[in-house]
Amino acid sequence: MAIYHLSIKIISRGKGKSAVAASAYRSGEKIKNEYDGIVHDFTRKGGIAHTEILLPQNAPQEFANRSVLCNSVEKIEKSKNSQLAREIEIALPKELDREKQIELVRNYVKENFVGVSMCADIAIHDKNDGNPHAHILLTMRPLNEDKTW
Repeated sequence: MAIYHLSIKIISRGKGKSAVAASAYRSGEKIKNEYDGIVHDFTRKGGIAHTEILLPQNAPQEFANRSVLCNSVEKIEKSKNSQLAREIEIALPKELDREKQIELVRNYVKENFVGVSMCADIAIHDKNDGNPHAHILLTMRPLNEDKTW
């Protein structure tokens, strides 16, 4: 039986967080934050089953690179207490196979966020402990038609 869990958070500089650190952790990558120079290395993190960047049609192609996307978010938000990103964490039905879980998340994100010009960084985590879940990092701002924030 599927277990329900949904959590929505704001990634905020005022709370000591960064979009770069959030993205690196969730994707299990190593990314340098150009805003403060800190390198966030989560390449040894296990349990990452799938990662993907979903972009609206008007997004610059370089945003398909996770580092470029999250550093662009850090750069556009100038304030020391800026809200940088929104995160949705949701449990996935363990009864679905991996491809169906990915399809479910992808469709949800495209229909609700990418369709209104927001960029999304998705990661599916599964440590084979019966708790598959998705992390969806979303930009706070939609992209303008001219590919700017």
